[in-house]
Amino acid sequence: MVPAAYLAYMIASTSAAGALIGLLFVSIALRPDDIFGPDAPVRARALAQSSFTGLANAFSVSLLAIVPHDNVGYSAAVVAVICLINTVRLHKRLRHVEYLILLISSVAYLVQFGAGIDLIARPHDTSMLANVCYLIFTSFAIALTRVWVLIQGNVSDTHDRRS
Repeated sequence: MVPAAYLAYMIASTSAAGALIGLLFVSIALRPDDIFGPDAPVRARALAQSSFTGLANAFSVSLLAIVPHDNVGYSAAVVAVICLINTVRLHKRLRHVEYLILLISSVAYLVQFGAGIDLIARPHDTSMLANVCYLIFTSFAIALTRVWVLIQGNVSDTHDRRS
């Protein structure tokens, strides 16, 4: 469990991520054929999946951080690896890779992994815990940026490769 000074942040982050995941599902439900339909652009599916990955990262790490007597380093490291693998797989599906988002996401997940390993070794290091909080914020920012593109409908087929 995180120190009391970080508990409110983790609880608020868990709540926000849960609400945003729900809103992502609602936005997909309003236009399912445009995002996951047989004729939907690959980029639309990738944006939805990438948004979900970022929000799931924030939700999972935050929720597991409030488990009593648990070291948040384990969840931060494991979730970072899962999200990094998912992010790389998603970008491989696109012919026109969005390098800036791939780079930012990859760096964020790699730093999160490093912070998790550091917290496993030094569980009372609050500077690493603060870094995890900033990485959770980064996950929110990346996910919300991708959701916004998805909502705007800027997901043409011109650069996509069907999977």
